[in-house]
Formats: sequence, structure tokens, C-alpha cells
Amino acid sequence: MYYETLQIFAKMLLNLSAWLDKLEAYAEERKFDPANLLTARLAPDQFPLIRQIQSSCDSAKFAASRLTGREAPSHPDTETNLAELKSRIQATVDYLRSFDETDFKDSAEKQVVLPFFPDKFLTGQAYLQEFALPNFYFHLNTSYAILRHNGVCIGKQDYIGSLPFQELPA
Repeated sequence: MYYETLQIFAKMLLNLSAWLDKLEAYAEERKFDPANLLTARLAPDQFPLIRQIQSSCDSAKFAASRLTGREAPSHPDTETNLAELKSRIQATVDYLRSFDETDFKDSAEKQVVLPFFPDKFLTGQAYLQEFALPNFYFHLNTSYAILRHNGVCIGKQDYIGSLPFQELPA
């Protein structure tokens, strides 16, 4: 479960940070304040970009916390600009990278209680597969869609990022 959580969350959060770099370049080229897009949303009943980014970070850190029992760092959702959002992303990645595989021993069988269902639990495996990963990707994808919809030049390769290819034996 270590790879399925921390490694992939960290990679995708770093991709998100790179998308924000592309937003900055796009805004500079078009001569507008990139902070203008932080309140953009796909639909009136959805969170704006800033909250989607915060939620992506929260989804990742809380998954690691709930699966290992280690307390997650507090982030009070006070970011108002790209630099602060990128700092939050990096702080989340640093937290994720503070774990190793041994921290996830027996996490698949762990009872995970969510604050909004205090009288029920999910196994760690069910929590990861049926809530943590879908929730993380929901907020990440929505962030991507908001940026793309508003003209930021990001594509599938930006979304997927680098791949850990290895050489085939001769």
C-alpha cells in the first residue's frame, strides 16, 4: 500500500505544482494576474481552484495519516496566491516522503474511521481503493480541468508526468 499511496500521491502533487508553473507562464504571456484563476470553478456548486488544490493536498496527507496512524500536519486553508499553494503542495509532498514501507505494515487490515461516519469503519484496503484514491483524483482532475478550461497549456503528458521506464534486457 506504500507505493499505491505515498509514491503516486507525491508524484501527482508535483505534477499539480508544475501545472501552476504553467499557469504563471500563461498569465505572464497574456498579461493577467494568475490569482484571477484561483476563484475559477467548473460549475457553480463546485469548489474553486484554490479549494480543489487544498483538497488534493488534504486527501493525500489524510490518507497517509489514516493508514499509518501518524498525525497529519495542519494546513488551515489560508493560501491566497500561487506561491502559497505551491508551498502547501511541497509541504504535503515532504510529509508523504517522511514515511517508508514499514509504516504501512498491516495498513490493509487497519480499521479506518472517517470523521463524517464516526460509528463505522472501512478496512485500510477499502478506504484506499474506494475513498482515498477516488477523492484525491476527483480534486486533482478538477484542478486540471479548471486550468485547461481557462486556456492554460497543459495536456495529457503534463497530467501523467514522467514514467519510470527501465531498459529491457538485451
